[in-house]
Amino acid sequence: MSGRLLGVGTGPGDPELLTLRAVRAIETADVVAYFAKSGNASNARTIVADLLTGQIEEPLHYPVTTEIARDHDDYGTAIQGFYAEAANRIAAHLTAGRTVAVLSEGDPLFYGSYMHLHVRLAGRFDTEVIPGITAMSGCWSHAGLPLVQGDDVLSILPGTLAENELTRRLGDSDGAVIMKVGRHLPKIRRAIAAAGKLEGAIYVERGTMANGHSIRLVDKGDDQAPYFALILVPGWVARP
Repeated sequence: MSGRLLGVGTGPGDPELLTLRAVRAIETADVVAYFAKSGNASNARTIVADLLTGQIEEPLHYPVTTEIARDHDDYGTAIQGFYAEAANRIAAHLTAGRTVAVLSEGDPLFYGSYMHLHVRLAGRFDTEVIPGITAMSGCWSHAGLPLVQGDDVLSILPGTLAENELTRRLGDSDGAVIMKVGRHLPKIRRAIAAAGKLEGAIYVERGTMANGHSIRLVDKGDDQAPYFALILVPGWVARP
């Protein structure tokens, strides 16, 4: 007997943006697993807190986040070891016949940590991925910003890219979403300015969450940004 693995998208933050299928999956799961930085609460768990009624909880705490550079060998060793160990913990529940819902902020297969479990376990166990509303769609809806239309090309860019690479890719696209802003905001701002697109850029912080807000990037007077922030660069320049 083996259980069932569910990758569950929890959406961008507002619990009311959970899908009906996600709600059913969480309520009926034997185990609910979620990722979090060690010492911090899980945002995905916070979103679904009202749906937890006694399920076994399996917190998966990252051993490292920003303490080591991502391109350092020690970072790769630590994080790959963590995902392998996390997959083994989930596999133990599945082998015991339990249904495991792994929470993923936004959509599970879009920059989500769930993917690292999926590629290790989906070939061994019955698996379903339940899509969720992405952070970017939650943020452009929060800002009320039409981003692209017609033949406009949209690029999704991680803010961790080198400054010159960000500038190049912004120049090659009509619209863009820049994710993983955080401490990279000064570099991102310079890249957008170099691409000639600073005037229309919108900064969104914690879109759809209770404390979320949006502002024109040129009006943001500091370089402080949390992890849950992104920047929207609209491509529909001829809009009425």
